[in-house]
Amino acid sequence: MTTLESNLHEDLITAREPLPGDLAIWIFIFAELLVFGILFIAYAVARTQHVDLFTHEQASLPRLWGLLDTVILITSSYAVALATHAIHQGRKLCCTTWLVIAEILGTTFVVLKIMEFNHDAQTGISLSRNLFDMFYLSLTGFHFLHVLMGLIILSTVTIKTLQGAYTSEHYAGIETGAAFWHMVDLVWIILFVLIYVLH
Repeated sequence: MTTLESNLHEDLITAREPLPGDLAIWIFIFAELLVFGILFIAYAVARTQHVDLFTHEQASLPRLWGLLDTVILITSSYAVALATHAIHQGRKLCCTTWLVIAEILGTTFVVLKIMEFNHDAQTGISLSRNLFDMFYLSLTGFHFLHVLMGLIILSTVTIKTLQGAYTSEHYAGIETGAAFWHMVDLVWIILFVLIYVLH
């Protein structure tokens, strides 16, 4: 077998490797991404029809908070990736530590979003005020619920890790939780760009 044939054979084997975590979570993730995708398209279409309204309302949003939210979630996603890497190496304590760090960051995101929602309410932003507010609160609120769900999943995975449920050979549960958390992070990045950055 030539070197080229050997490389192609290895690539085919790699391509057949299953997705990390449980298949069920990937079906759920793809379904959720589809829902968010439809909402993002609806937002983009509405924005093209109400450019002045959306531009004016976007300018009033606290972009610094949005940026801080983004940094927090990206960092937490990195922590989850490190936790996954650690369990692959059989380092349970290290894995648990990174999971806890990710949960602390995720909880910080939740607290900041609650503060931001409170600030929005005080400034008169509501679902019924205008079209932009309806999209803004619906999208960020829907994502907020996913963060809460992600925190529950990460907490469950952390507890099971402490109980010794995962090893360097059996870690599908951690990969499942990580996959969901990375999805939450990805959706927020798109949200941040659409709502806080693009004008």
